[in-house]
Amino acid sequence: MSKKRREIPVFEQPIIETHCHLDYLKDRPLAETLAEAQRVNIERIVTIAVSPDNLATVRELTNQADFVYGTQGVHPHDAESYTDAAEAEIRAHVGGDKMVAVGEIGLDYFYDNADRDVQRAVFRRQLQIACDTDRPVVIHSREADEDTIDILKEFESTLKRRGVIHSFTSGPGLARYALDQGWCLGFNGISTFNKAENVRDIIRMTPIDQLLLETDSPFLTPVPYRGRENAPFYIPFVAEKVADVKALPLDEVLTTTYRNSLRTFFPHG
Repeated sequence: MSKKRREIPVFEQPIIETHCHLDYLKDRPLAETLAEAQRVNIERIVTIAVSPDNLATVRELTNQADFVYGTQGVHPHDAESYTDAAEAEIRAHVGGDKMVAVGEIGLDYFYDNADRDVQRAVFRRQLQIACDTDRPVVIHSREADEDTIDILKEFESTLKRRGVIHSFTSGPGLARYALDQGWCLGFNGISTFNKAENVRDIIRMTPIDQLLLETDSPFLTPVPYRGRENAPFYIPFVAEKVADVKALPLDEVLTTTYRNSLRTFFPHG
Protein backbone atom coordinates (compact mmCIF):
# COMPACT_ATOMS: atom_id res chain seq x y z
CA MET A 1 0.00 0.00 0.00
CA SER A 2 1.58 3.27 -1.10
CA LYS A 3 1.69 6.23 1.22
CA LYS A 4 -0.66 9.07 0.37
CA ARG A 5 0.98 11.92 -1.44
CA ARG A 6 0.23 15.52 -0.55
CA GLU A 7 -2.37 17.07 -2.81
CA ILE A 8 -1.26 19.62 -5.37
CA PRO A 9 -1.50 23.07 -3.79
CA VAL A 10 -3.66 25.71 -5.44
CA PHE A 11 -2.51 29.33 -5.18
CA GLU A 12 -4.46 32.52 -5.78
CA GLN A 13 -1.69 33.90 -8.00
CA PRO A 14 -1.81 32.24 -11.44
CA ILE A 15 1.23 30.44 -12.84
CA ILE A 16 2.53 30.27 -16.40
CA GLU A 17 3.96 26.88 -17.37
CA THR A 18 6.84 27.95 -19.60
CA HIS A 19 8.08 24.56 -20.84
CA CYS A 20 6.36 21.23 -21.40
CA HIS A 21 5.78 18.71 -24.17
CA LEU A 22 2.04 18.09 -24.33
CA ASP A 23 2.37 15.73 -27.29
CA TYR A 24 4.56 13.41 -25.20
CA LEU A 25 2.04 13.01 -22.35
CA LYS A 26 0.43 9.56 -22.41
CA ASP A 27 -1.15 8.85 -19.00
CA ARG A 28 -4.43 10.71 -19.48
CA PRO A 29 -6.43 12.45 -22.20
CA LEU A 30 -5.19 15.91 -23.12
CA ALA A 31 -8.51 17.49 -22.16
CA GLU A 32 -8.16 16.04 -18.66
CA THR A 33 -4.60 17.33 -18.32
CA LEU A 34 -5.64 20.81 -19.40
CA ALA A 35 -8.65 20.84 -17.07
CA GLU A 36 -6.49 19.81 -14.11
CA ALA A 37 -3.96 22.50 -15.00
CA GLN A 38 -6.70 25.12 -14.94
CA ARG A 39 -7.98 23.75 -11.63
CA VAL A 40 -4.61 24.51 -10.00
CA ASN A 41 -4.61 28.00 -11.55
CA ILE A 42 -2.17 27.55 -14.41
CA GLU A 43 -3.12 30.44 -16.65
CA ARG A 44 -1.04 29.61 -19.74
CA ILE A 45 0.94 26.64 -21.00
CA VAL A 46 3.81 26.73 -23.51
CA THR A 47 4.32 23.40 -25.31
CA ILE A 48 7.69 23.04 -26.96
CA ALA A 49 8.72 21.82 -30.40
CA VAL A 50 11.77 19.57 -30.65
CA SER A 51 12.01 18.08 -34.15
CA PRO A 52 10.95 18.59 -37.76
CA ASP A 53 8.37 15.87 -37.14
CA ASN A 54 6.52 17.70 -34.38
CA LEU A 55 6.55 21.31 -35.58
CA ALA A 56 3.06 20.92 -37.03
CA THR A 57 1.92 18.88 -34.01
CA VAL A 58 2.80 21.74 -31.69
CA ARG A 59 0.92 24.21 -33.86
CA GLU A 60 -2.13 21.94 -33.78
CA LEU A 61 -1.91 21.62 -29.99
CA THR A 62 -2.16 25.38 -29.62
CA ASN A 63 -5.57 25.15 -31.28
CA GLN A 64 -6.87 22.81 -28.56
CA ALA A 65 -7.32 25.58 -25.98
CA ASP A 66 -6.96 29.33 -25.92
CA PHE A 67 -4.42 29.16 -23.08
CA VAL A 68 -2.02 26.78 -24.88
CA TYR A 69 0.87 28.36 -26.77
CA GLY A 70 3.83 26.88 -28.59
CA THR A 71 7.31 27.27 -30.04
CA GLN A 72 9.00 26.24 -33.26
CA GLY A 73 12.50 24.79 -33.32
CA VAL A 74 14.69 21.70 -33.51
CA HIS A 75 16.38 20.21 -30.42
CA PRO A 76 20.09 19.32 -30.60
CA HIS A 77 19.20 15.62 -30.41
CA ASP A 78 17.58 16.04 -33.83
CA ALA A 79 20.13 18.42 -35.33
CA GLU A 80 21.02 15.95 -38.08
CA SER A 81 17.36 16.04 -39.20
CA TYR A 82 17.50 19.81 -39.66
CA THR A 83 17.07 20.75 -43.31
CA ASP A 84 16.40 23.83 -45.38
CA ALA A 85 12.77 22.68 -45.51
CA ALA A 86 12.60 22.46 -41.70
CA GLU A 87 14.10 25.94 -41.43
CA ALA A 88 11.59 27.29 -43.92
CA GLU A 89 8.76 25.76 -41.87
CA ILE A 90 10.05 27.32 -38.66
CA ARG A 91 10.41 30.72 -40.32
CA ALA A 92 6.94 30.47 -41.84
CA HIS A 93 5.18 29.78 -38.54
CA VAL A 94 7.22 31.12 -35.63
CA GLY A 95 5.66 34.56 -36.04
CA GLY A 96 2.14 33.22 -35.54
CA ASP A 97 -0.10 34.57 -32.79
CA LYS A 98 0.16 31.39 -30.71
CA MET A 99 3.92 30.90 -31.24
CA VAL A 100 6.00 32.61 -28.57
CA ALA A 101 9.63 31.56 -29.19
CA VAL A 102 12.23 29.76 -31.27
CA GLY A 103 13.00 26.53 -29.47
CA GLU A 104 13.95 24.15 -28.15
CA ILE A 105 17.41 24.67 -29.60
CA GLY A 106 20.96 24.36 -28.32
CA LEU A 107 23.70 21.84 -27.59
CA ASP A 108 23.73 18.45 -25.87
CA TYR A 109 27.14 16.84 -25.39
CA PHE A 110 25.84 14.43 -22.73
CA TYR A 111 23.94 12.15 -25.09
CA ASP A 112 25.73 13.24 -28.29
CA ASN A 113 22.78 12.07 -30.40
CA ALA A 114 24.02 14.31 -33.21
CA ASP A 115 27.48 15.26 -34.41
CA ARG A 116 28.74 18.23 -32.40
CA ASP A 117 29.70 20.26 -35.46
CA VAL A 118 26.19 19.76 -36.80
CA GLN A 119 24.69 20.74 -33.44
CA ARG A 120 26.68 23.98 -33.40
CA ALA A 121 25.75 24.84 -36.98
CA VAL A 122 22.05 24.18 -36.40
CA PHE A 123 22.13 26.17 -33.14
CA ARG A 124 23.58 29.16 -35.00
CA ARG A 125 21.05 28.89 -37.82
CA GLN A 126 18.13 28.91 -35.40
CA LEU A 127 19.53 31.78 -33.34
CA GLN A 128 19.60 33.69 -36.61
CA ILE A 129 15.90 32.89 -37.10
CA ALA A 130 15.21 34.44 -33.70
CA CYS A 131 17.17 37.53 -34.68
CA ASP A 132 15.35 37.83 -37.99
CA THR A 133 11.87 37.32 -36.51
CA ASP A 134 12.34 39.19 -33.21
CA ARG A 135 11.45 36.14 -31.14
CA PRO A 136 12.96 34.99 -27.83
CA VAL A 137 14.80 31.68 -27.63
CA VAL A 138 14.35 28.53 -25.53
CA ILE A 139 17.80 26.97 -25.08
CA HIS A 140 18.81 23.46 -24.10
CA SER A 141 22.42 23.18 -22.92
CA ARG A 142 23.85 20.03 -21.37
CA GLU A 143 27.56 19.40 -20.79
CA ALA A 144 28.24 22.14 -23.36
CA ASP A 145 28.73 25.26 -21.26
CA GLU A 146 31.76 26.70 -23.05
CA ASP A 147 30.40 26.26 -26.57
CA THR A 148 26.99 27.61 -25.53
CA ILE A 149 28.66 30.75 -24.19
CA ASP A 150 30.88 31.14 -27.26
CA ILE A 151 27.96 30.85 -29.68
CA LEU A 152 25.69 33.16 -27.68
CA LYS A 153 28.48 35.75 -27.66
CA GLU A 154 28.28 35.81 -31.46
CA PHE A 155 24.65 36.96 -31.20
CA GLU A 156 24.90 39.39 -28.27
CA SER A 157 24.26 42.48 -30.39
CA THR A 158 21.63 41.04 -32.74
CA LEU A 159 19.48 38.79 -30.53
CA LYS A 160 17.26 41.43 -28.97
CA ARG A 161 14.70 39.37 -27.06
CA ARG A 162 17.05 36.89 -25.34
CA GLY A 163 14.89 34.19 -23.69
CA VAL A 164 15.60 31.31 -21.32
CA ILE A 165 18.12 28.57 -20.73
CA HIS A 166 15.62 25.98 -19.63
CA SER A 167 15.97 23.07 -17.18
CA PHE A 168 19.16 24.67 -15.98
CA THR A 169 21.68 22.07 -14.78
CA SER A 170 24.87 23.73 -16.02
CA GLY A 171 27.62 25.31 -14.00
CA PRO A 172 27.89 28.76 -12.45
CA GLY A 173 29.97 30.07 -15.36
CA LEU A 174 27.17 29.69 -17.89
CA ALA A 175 24.68 30.93 -15.30
CA ARG A 176 26.67 34.11 -14.64
CA TYR A 177 27.17 34.79 -18.34
CA ALA A 178 23.49 34.28 -19.15
CA LEU A 179 22.26 36.35 -16.23
CA ASP A 180 24.68 39.18 -17.03
CA GLN A 181 23.37 39.17 -20.61
CA GLY A 182 19.74 39.43 -19.52
CA TRP A 183 18.65 35.81 -20.02
CA CYS A 184 16.26 34.00 -17.70
CA LEU A 185 17.03 30.58 -16.23
CA GLY A 186 14.28 27.94 -16.08
CA PHE A 187 13.89 25.51 -13.19
CA ASN A 188 11.68 22.45 -12.80
CA GLY A 189 11.25 19.30 -10.71
CA ILE A 190 15.00 18.67 -10.60
CA SER A 191 15.05 21.38 -7.93
CA THR A 192 13.18 19.00 -5.61
CA PHE A 193 15.51 16.01 -6.09
CA ASN A 194 17.67 15.04 -3.11
CA LYS A 195 20.93 14.98 -5.07
CA ALA A 196 20.37 18.22 -7.00
CA GLU A 197 22.15 20.62 -4.65
CA ASN A 198 24.09 21.95 -7.64
CA VAL A 199 20.82 23.12 -9.19
CA ARG A 200 19.65 24.64 -5.92
CA ASP A 201 22.96 26.53 -5.74
CA ILE A 202 22.18 28.10 -9.13
CA ILE A 203 18.66 28.96 -7.95
CA ARG A 204 20.21 30.80 -5.00
CA MET A 205 22.43 32.88 -7.31
CA THR A 206 19.66 33.65 -9.82
CA PRO A 207 17.88 36.97 -9.22
CA ILE A 208 14.20 36.27 -8.73
CA ASP A 209 13.37 38.62 -11.62
CA GLN A 210 15.33 36.35 -14.01
CA LEU A 211 13.82 33.03 -12.96
CA LEU A 212 11.13 31.02 -14.76
CA LEU A 213 9.05 28.06 -13.59
CA GLU A 214 8.55 25.00 -15.80
CA THR A 215 7.93 21.27 -15.60
CA ASP A 216 9.55 19.89 -18.80
CA SER A 217 6.79 17.31 -18.55
CA PRO A 218 6.46 14.41 -19.10
CA PHE A 219 10.01 14.31 -17.68
CA LEU A 220 11.46 15.25 -14.28
CA THR A 221 8.37 14.86 -12.10
CA PRO A 222 8.85 16.76 -8.82
CA VAL A 223 8.76 15.31 -5.35
CA PRO A 224 6.33 14.08 -4.02
CA TYR A 225 5.09 12.58 -7.32
CA ARG A 226 8.35 11.13 -8.65
CA GLY A 227 7.65 7.87 -10.43
CA ARG A 228 4.56 9.24 -12.14
CA GLU A 229 4.46 10.90 -15.52
CA ASN A 230 5.05 14.60 -15.08
CA ALA A 231 2.40 17.12 -16.20
CA PRO A 232 1.94 20.91 -16.11
CA PHE A 233 -0.32 20.70 -13.06
CA TYR A 234 2.63 19.68 -10.85
CA ILE A 235 4.31 23.07 -11.29
CA PRO A 236 3.10 24.43 -7.91
CA PHE A 237 5.63 22.10 -6.24
CA VAL A 238 8.42 23.78 -8.20
CA ALA A 239 7.22 27.21 -7.07
CA GLU A 240 7.24 26.05 -3.46
CA LYS A 241 10.78 24.68 -3.75
CA VAL A 242 12.11 27.86 -5.34
CA ALA A 243 10.59 29.92 -2.53
CA ASP A 244 12.15 27.60 0.05
CA VAL A 245 15.60 27.60 -1.56
CA LYS A 246 15.66 31.36 -2.01
CA ALA A 247 14.10 32.00 1.41
CA LEU A 248 11.49 34.26 -0.16
CA PRO A 249 7.76 34.53 0.49
CA LEU A 250 5.86 32.22 -1.85
CA ASP A 251 3.65 35.10 -2.98
CA GLU A 252 6.72 37.04 -4.10
CA VAL A 253 8.03 34.06 -6.09
CA LEU A 254 4.67 33.50 -7.76
CA THR A 255 4.10 37.17 -8.60
CA THR A 256 7.63 37.78 -9.88
CA THR A 257 7.97 34.60 -11.96
CA TYR A 258 4.57 35.30 -13.50
CA ARG A 259 5.78 38.76 -14.48
CA ASN A 260 9.03 37.27 -15.82
CA SER A 261 7.07 34.84 -17.98
CA LEU A 262 4.99 37.64 -19.44
CA ARG A 263 8.07 39.75 -20.13
CA THR A 264 9.86 36.88 -21.84
CA PHE A 265 7.09 35.29 -23.91
CA PHE A 266 4.04 37.57 -23.78
CA PRO A 267 5.34 41.16 -23.88
CA HIS A 268 1.96 42.47 -25.01
CA GLY A 269 0.11 40.93 -22.06
